[in-house]
Amino acid sequence: MEYMQFIHGGFMFRFLFVLGLLLLTPHIAWAQDTIDSGDTAWMLVSALLVLMMSIPGLALFYGGLVKRDNVLSTLMQTVGVCVVVSVFWPVLGYSLAFTEHSGFIGGLGKAMLHGVTPTSNVGTIPETVFIVFQMTFAVITVALLFGAVADRIKFTSALLFTPLWLLLAYAPIAHWVWGPGGFIGGIDREGYEGFLGFGEALDFAGGTVVHINSGIAGLVAAIVIGRGMKTRRDPSTPNNLILSVIGAGLLWVGWFGFNAGSALTAGTGAGMAMLVTNSAAGMGALIWMACEYFDRGKISVQGTLSGIVAGLVAITPAAGFVDFSGSLAIGGLSGLICYFAVMHLKTILKYDDALDVFGLHGIGGIVGAILVGVFANPDIGGAAGTLYGNDTQVIAQLLSVIVTLAYSGIVTWGLLICIRKLFGLRVEPRVEYWGLDLAHHGETIAEYNQNLPKDYLEEIAPKTRRKRATSKSKTKSKSKSKSGTKPKTAKKAPKKLV
Repeated sequence: MEYMQFIHGGFMFRFLFVLGLLLLTPHIAWAQDTIDSGDTAWMLVSALLVLMMSIPGLALFYGGLVKRDNVLSTLMQTVGVCVVVSVFWPVLGYSLAFTEHSGFIGGLGKAMLHGVTPTSNVGTIPETVFIVFQMTFAVITVALLFGAVADRIKFTSALLFTPLWLLLAYAPIAHWVWGPGGFIGGIDREGYEGFLGFGEALDFAGGTVVHINSGIAGLVAAIVIGRGMKTRRDPSTPNNLILSVIGAGLLWVGWFGFNAGSALTAGTGAGMAMLVTNSAAGMGALIWMACEYFDRGKISVQGTLSGIVAGLVAITPAAGFVDFSGSLAIGGLSGLICYFAVMHLKTILKYDDALDVFGLHGIGGIVGAILVGVFANPDIGGAAGTLYGNDTQVIAQLLSVIVTLAYSGIVTWGLLICIRKLFGLRVEPRVEYWGLDLAHHGETIAEYNQNLPKDYLEEIAPKTRRKRATSKSKTKSKSKSKSGTKPKTAKKAPKKLV
């Protein structure tokens, strides 16, 4: 009897053991898998949010600020950048930025996405998602800089400039800060003491890579191309601030994917980054509104939107490292400093930055990159700033700013000079005067045919239409000569603009 009980008890034990293994097997297999579905879902959404920042967010924001006959051209600059970067980033840009080769640039190991499979991962997300997420950062960086010269750059030259600048300026700087072995961020470099021994620079979501990079590039472009035409016909006022408000709203919402998504997880880091992003945007706008009221007596729509952007730009490098009070300080200081840059520095230095790319993104990025070295809280992101006992962090931040300004400025200048000599860079004066839409795209949002000179309309007309018009005029002249009347000689286009 006791023997039977022993056998029965042993059987039950073995049965329960095997059943437990069967039930736990799926969970054990899942635990070994490094891909986390929650993180992946958040990063998919973040990639969509950041892409939305460019199209339609930035396109509408910029489109509402230019004069009415440059709206379509401005929109197309952003769309064109998105198209070009969508091809060149996975072909070569991603490999140059995010593979290990040297401290300056990545290698060609993942050119054409060689070795990237559906199961390859970066942290807890698929590498394919990471590639798309980083591509959206590259898109908006290039699109931002064209705002400085949106009213006077040739569209074809902009398309040619985009892949060259992406590979020669953006990819190296992204590698310095975020890539494996980069000399600024020091990713995956054990025992690395930072550039010149002052520690690794902090840039959570793109203060140097995106904003300082695009800001200095926009300033260089504005200087190389030259000041825009100011005529009585062009008072340089925004054509439709409704578009800009919608665009700024999309930028604000998309910035949560920009900053919180840079945590690369759906955890506490993303939540904190989202909180400080929002508070900095609000503080930047409040300070800008106060400055504008005391300086000019009114609070403008365009100014308030600029204050929001200033706060968002400055918190970008600090979003994963500062607490709530730090975000208020960074947002407020960025609103104050960027207001001075946009409203006064541009006039003092006499550069023509059409949509204040340098004043908002360049200056705002510099402010945020330096202040993260002051307000970084070790309880938030593990790094300490000056207020928490690390005096050298500010120096590391300053060095990263200087290196980014110098390198991006030189590369941008060189590319623009080469393109100007080979293909031309600036539109003709008549095109700039009458607007880029018809000249570049043959389309317009309004009817201008009654106001534009007839010879100019014929000059910018599509080639097929021009041939038809030429053949018609020849037929008329022949018929008139047969009837004995002399054909009227066509008036030469006036040398003046009008």
